[in-house]
Amino acid sequence: MTVKYNEDSIKSLEWHEHIRLRPGMYIGKLGDGQSPDDGIYVLAKEIIDNSIDEFVMGAGKRIEIDIKDHSVRIRDYGRGIPLGKVIDCVSKINTGGKYDSDAFQKSVGLNGVGTKAVNALSDYFKVQSFRDGKVKKAEFSRGILQKEYPVEASTQRNGTEINFTPDPEIFKNFRYLPAYMEEKIWNYAYLNTGLHLIMNGKSYTSENGLLDLLQKRVDESIRYDIIHLKDKDIEVAFTHGNQYGEHYYSFVNGQYTTQGGTHQAAFREGLVKGVRDHFKKDYDASDVRNCIIGSISVRIQEPVFESQTKTKLGSTSVAPNGPALRGWVVDFVAKEFDNVLHKKPELAKQLLDRIQQNERERKEIAGIKKLANERAKKANLHNKKLRDCKVHFNNLKNPLHKETMIFITEGDSASGSITKARQVQTQAVFSLRGKPLNTFEHTKKVVYENEEFNLLQHALDIENGLENLRYNKVIIATDADVDGMHIRLLLMTFFLKFFPELVEQKHLYILQTPLFRVRNKKETIYCYDEQERDKASASLGKDGLEITRFKGLGEISPSEFGQFIGEDMRLESVIMPTDASLGKMLEYYMGKNTMDRQNHIVTNLRTDALENL
Repeated sequence: MTVKYNEDSIKSLEWHEHIRLRPGMYIGKLGDGQSPDDGIYVLAKEIIDNSIDEFVMGAGKRIEIDIKDHSVRIRDYGRGIPLGKVIDCVSKINTGGKYDSDAFQKSVGLNGVGTKAVNALSDYFKVQSFRDGKVKKAEFSRGILQKEYPVEASTQRNGTEINFTPDPEIFKNFRYLPAYMEEKIWNYAYLNTGLHLIMNGKSYTSENGLLDLLQKRVDESIRYDIIHLKDKDIEVAFTHGNQYGEHYYSFVNGQYTTQGGTHQAAFREGLVKGVRDHFKKDYDASDVRNCIIGSISVRIQEPVFESQTKTKLGSTSVAPNGPALRGWVVDFVAKEFDNVLHKKPELAKQLLDRIQQNERERKEIAGIKKLANERAKKANLHNKKLRDCKVHFNNLKNPLHKETMIFITEGDSASGSITKARQVQTQAVFSLRGKPLNTFEHTKKVVYENEEFNLLQHALDIENGLENLRYNKVIIATDADVDGMHIRLLLMTFFLKFFPELVEQKHLYILQTPLFRVRNKKETIYCYDEQERDKASASLGKDGLEITRFKGLGEISPSEFGQFIGEDMRLESVIMPTDASLGKMLEYYMGKNTMDRQNHIVTNLRTDALENL
């Protein structure tokens, strides 16, 4: 059959229609709020970014963010949108003030799309601009103007207020997780010293920028005082601790670049150069950087990101026709780092001790590592432990890579159910044998000496960092009983101890599976807790009611399991609290039985639990 192709085949979409038809082009993935890069957070970020830009330009030192249920309110005290252009700025694509490089030299949002995307993807959107004793208001729904108010007198201070509710037709069953929003707001505070942010009544402010950020992330086990270097348009802070891996928080023009980019790579290079220059020795780069925790923030003109969500910087220069970004960062970090080491010989000695310890540990496990890798090949990993998915992983730019996930489960029955129910194209299964080891007090030797851990790191391909991570989501799937919870904790300890970047970059998740099945002859409802069970029981009535309590994943049939790892899958992201030290947290929960932990358990043990003992 020949497809008809003529003038009627050519379609022109309105701006809001195109955004709604292809939302991923503008805000990345949609999601329900369980992942920090889900679209609902991008919507909030786009509006806050505009308020931050006002602060950077010296207009307004206070931003209010209120998130209630599914609605968001953001109010800044900047200059306010020019009243005659309020509607254009939120509803005409490629319209905004950031094309004028004199007004917004180092802004994040440069293309005039962000606020329009929020408007188009919101069920309700209201903009108010307060300027010189007057206010202009307009209301939209899904990008379409519903009501325009005439300019009125106002007693409110200058600034802009945006209220929006993400469209539930696009963002299914969404919710804003407080931990994700708090991390974002703290980052805004660290990067904009002197700015006062208030979210849901809580105040966020920072006096020392990236130094404050790192001080919240480290504990007393750091090897030397945090080095804090700052100049116009560049700021870095770093130290060495006792945590394996490299830990970076990188930012461009106030944007948290979770996937790094040009500036972060140059920062890492500058650290190595500074050490080599000072000690006059060609230390292995991995020995210099292992166990480092650092942060970098740069401000550049017209930054180029690799996607609309701005998670990785692709710029190669500081400004159009300006100096190379890499050289600028490397030279600054290496020179200033070397200066600090000359001024503080005791700090230099502490740094050298850490580097030499890394060198000894690397050489110590070299032989073990080689044997372990040979064993992994002989174990025929892909047949014995891993049921892989079909996406070609050697090309990590494959668009399907973002959809890939691996379920780590224990036992043949559970892994069998998931394997039969999974989507073979993008979902893989790794089967554990028995309970993993508590790795808290072990060195990295255990990763190679323990067959389960060695095969797991090979399945994920994270031995040398996350650059080749084979799955976007690593999902712990265990039974909802005491043993399952224990396995979950042991796996989380393993990743936090040896591969903390996996958690920091939000790749680790917990699979939530239903505890109950409530059904009668007409309907079946799966429930994830007692409250949902009771609600389902009431809605179905007592006639013919059957309630099943699932004791393990293996009891859920493959046909049922398919519903729980498909579109309606419930995942809980493993996230670090913004004020938590990883070392202290692991010591508290996974160290030897400390009195602090014992007292906490005794103090918080529920009386109904005592009655059941």
